Amino acid sequence: MASVNPFFDDLQSKPEVIDPPQNEDIMDCEAVNDPTQAAIKPNVTVSSSVRELLECPVCLNAMYPPIHQCSNGHTLCSGCKPRVHNRCPTCRHELGNIRCLALEKVAASLELPCKYQSFGCIGIYPYYSKLKHESQCSYRPYSCPYAGSECTVIGDIPYLVAHLKDDHKVDMHNGSTFNHRYVKSNPHEVENATWMLTVFSCFGQYFCLHFEAFQLGISPVYIAFLRFMGDDNEAKNYSYSLEVGGNGRKMIWQGVPRSIRDSHRKVRDSFDGLIIQRNMALFFSGGDRKELKLRVTGRIWKEQ
Repeated sequence: MASVNPFFDDLQSKPEVIDPPQNEDIMDCEAVNDPTQAAIKPNVTVSSSVRELLECPVCLNAMYPPIHQCSNGHTLCSGCKPRVHNRCPTCRHELGNIRCLALEKVAASLELPCKYQSFGCIGIYPYYSKLKHESQCSYRPYSCPYAGSECTVIGDIPYLVAHLKDDHKVDMHNGSTFNHRYVKSNPHEVENATWMLTVFSCFGQYFCLHFEAFQLGISPVYIAFLRFMGDDNEAKNYSYSLEVGGNGRKMIWQGVPRSIRDSHRKVRDSFDGLIIQRNMALFFSGGDRKELKLRVTGRIWKEQ
């Protein structure tokens, strides 16, 4: 819904999160990834009016201490306070440095379900511990691993696999070995370089094989790497190797697939994969060196 208050303009970014005060009335709840170990309690119903009281009127996110208020009792979060130039966005009165201690205590008394309840998390958490849990909850949805667009789709693994196949038309393969040929004319132009994503299904899991060009210094390089469609603790159970070569030479890379919790760009920019310099790639391609012709082979295996 569009804002009717001019102070709301350009203030919709995520606010600064302030650590809650540590005292005996506020429980410190570590992130629980195993639902059998979560503090399972009877479902607590919190009225919508209480939830609205704890919602910052500027960024619309939940408020955490220090919660500020104006002399008329209107509240807002600490992240938005400096952005409204010390003026209450509701009544325009000066904010000052008044804290709403009563609302902070109300929040400390609440216990709420994880926001990823619909994805399977059944834990109930104190209000001030809920945010920390949700940042690490094993049920939180994954982002689409497709690297060729700013895709904003999120979901669990089965949903994303179907999404990649149906919406992005990604090639799907069964098996733990692969043999791919990448051909690119005019390999000197990184901006037009062809990148590819292939999904492999093996060992009851899904893996994403990425191949693309990017600029490193003044020259383009090519990189191939594997990502695991799951969490990092599961990814460490697998290893993979990649091999590329030609003209009697070859390069071999062996590593551990990165979880898709790590973004495609983060993995690429950390050079965690098979890196092929342009001159070497053209040497492997043979011919007149005017066309990229690389054959990348590899396999995935489960560590014992």
